[in-house]
Amino acid sequence: MTSQARASGAATGQGPHPRHALEPLLGSAVRLSIVAALAAVGKAEFGYVRDLVEITDSALSKQVTRLEEAGWVAVEKGHVGRRPRTWLRLTDAGATAYRRHIAALTAIAGPLR
Repeated sequence: MTSQARASGAATGQGPHPRHALEPLLGSAVRLSIVAALAAVGKAEFGYVRDLVEITDSALSKQVTRLEEAGWVAVEKGHVGRRPRTWLRLTDAGATAYRRHIAALTAIAGPLR
């Protein structure tokens, strides 16, 4: 059997392995944690996500930039009183990618017993 036949799932007749649906950008535990946090809420303040994921401002900023470039996170700047604030929101594309990634992980892991 050729490697192409194995890659297409022909060896088992079941189709491609679910790992092919994993999102490479969510291979980072930090980015996955950020997206998971945003999937649970409509919009979150930068500081809330930073504290929830337990990373520095700099690390969150770097990862949010990568997610924003992918079109998965929207960044909104504004003020509360005189204080500047940044809010993060998962886009529809980000939510779709997250659901696809979680479905692939679930398919790989199988049911928990």
